[in-house]
Amino acid sequence: MPPRVVSLVPSVTETLLAWGVTPVACTRFCEQPDLPHVGGTKNPDIAAIVALAPDVVVVDEEENRREDADALQEAGLRLLVTAVRSVDDAVAAVRRLAAGAGCPVPVLGVPAASTPATARAFVPIWRRPWMSINADTYGASVLSEIGVELVTATLPDRYPVVELAAIDPPDVVLVPSEPYTFTDSHVDELRQAFPDAIVERVDGQDLFWWGSRTPGAIERLTGAPWNS
Repeated sequence: MPPRVVSLVPSVTETLLAWGVTPVACTRFCEQPDLPHVGGTKNPDIAAIVALAPDVVVVDEEENRREDADALQEAGLRLLVTAVRSVDDAVAAVRRLAAGAGCPVPVLGVPAASTPATARAFVPIWRRPWMSINADTYGASVLSEIGVELVTATLPDRYPVVELAAIDPPDVVLVPSEPYTFTDSHVDELRQAFPDAIVERVDGQDLFWWGSRTPGAIERLTGAPWNS
């Protein structure tokens, strides 16, 4: 009998379903309305998870709170903790997830080495204040695979607060569909701040959801019109 898995990580839920493994529950942010939900990524229903008696609960150091992971562990549940800051981390996490879910270890089929940088990008992830990502993030690693370097790569915080006027002019501004919902007025603001850059909306899941999505995300970003 396959393990009973509760997934509190949207990337993990998507990946398990791609393997034919259905979690016994997931979060409402996993975009799986047909599965039972046990709260959000930041406020899971601990009692509901315990009542499900799962064999393993998958949590992520970034998606989920440490106090919730501690509460689940104190309740006697086994955790599988992921920590993904690069494509290589994603490959390793997928292997661990497959083992924890009783699946054959899949091959993600991602490139063996990054493409030399040929473009510089700015990726906003929040507004009020403007925030971005640095090189120590999965999104930056995905872009590095396709030859795109972040203008915010060397900033000290992984998710730095930035002033648009202080950023080195990028070649392209990639406006993701999540975690923040950028409006057309935000896109216009970015175009005004960087008049010489290509400003394009992109699927935030391709930048920030790792796992079974990773190879396809790299392929889609590689073939995007802004990357020609």
